[in-house]
Amino acid sequence: MTDAGRVVLATGDDPLVLEHGGRLDHVEVAYETWGELAPARDNVVFVCHALTGDAHAGGEGGWWANLVGPGRPLDTDRFHVVCANLLGGCRGTTGPSSPDPATGRPWGLDFPLLTVRDLVAVHRRLLAHLGVERLHAAIGGSLGGMQVLQWAVDDPAAIDRAVLVAASSRLSAQGIAFSAVARDAIMRDPDFQGGRYVGSGRRPDHGLAVARRMAHITYVSEGSLEAKFGRDRLADGPPTHATDFQVEAYLDHQAEVFLARFDALSYLYLTRVMDYFDPFSDAGAAARAGSGGTDFLVVSFDTDWRFPTAQSRRIHDHLAAAGARSRHVEIASPWGHDSFLLEPPGYHDVVRQHLVRHPG
Repeated sequence: MTDAGRVVLATGDDPLVLEHGGRLDHVEVAYETWGELAPARDNVVFVCHALTGDAHAGGEGGWWANLVGPGRPLDTDRFHVVCANLLGGCRGTTGPSSPDPATGRPWGLDFPLLTVRDLVAVHRRLLAHLGVERLHAAIGGSLGGMQVLQWAVDDPAAIDRAVLVAASSRLSAQGIAFSAVARDAIMRDPDFQGGRYVGSGRRPDHGLAVARRMAHITYVSEGSLEAKFGRDRLADGPPTHATDFQVEAYLDHQAEVFLARFDALSYLYLTRVMDYFDPFSDAGAAARAGSGGTDFLVVSFDTDWRFPTAQSRRIHDHLAAAGARSRHVEIASPWGHDSFLLEPPGYHDVVRQHLVRHPG
């Protein structure tokens, strides 16, 4: 059974005060749940989504439907699974395309900058609204894994088991550079209009499509692209400036699908959130994360070059050195960073085992 809902989690009387000093007097959150909540409210698994995800993790069309459902690692016959659209998003939760309560107009670039801690603060408010004090588990891939790590730092008593998949505790210069070029493509699009495009009838679709094409290349491995497309062309004929190779058509399709479901302003804000994430710059963060008894599983994939294994190992090493219970597993996969959304051999098994084993 799936339930979807929206709830207001911040008001003028109880604003969300942000880490950088801004505040939001109205925060509405879209979320979905699967499976029955146990009477003791002790079977909740919270799914934190990645950059361009949303609350629809399970069920038909769910972006993590191979992981969420009856008999799957996030077994909805056993667990009550919750997933919320992120603060700053564009799929039902307050973000930069939402109305500014002070003006009635879309926020645009006047929306305050966010941090991973701000995203987690909203998740924590949602759990309080649902009457849940401690999670059986929190799980997330990529930016989702960053949220799980920050959650354990900020509220060590909240999570029994944490699963961080293909995540990073600090983007490399290369990672920041990829996002910088993507944002520049969006902001240089004439239809961006200084961020005031919402409701104008024009959107920076060209810039967002360029950003998505480039990002998607980083999410897959060279080997997977070679195996799927090689140098195959759409048709025989002379060279052309138009789309000609199969891999070009694939990227065109990825961009087209993305434009139908995502907003350029959210892309700007959420990529920036990732750039500044660096929890272990606080020398006490790892110790706090482990102080509540959370049992960590850190998973990486051997062909992931966007968030390579060394970045997952860094998370594990910081946690283990501070005395936290942590285990790192590298999974062999041909699919690069996107492996966290797929089913490479051994991946779902290790997640399933972590969710059911006794901590300690």
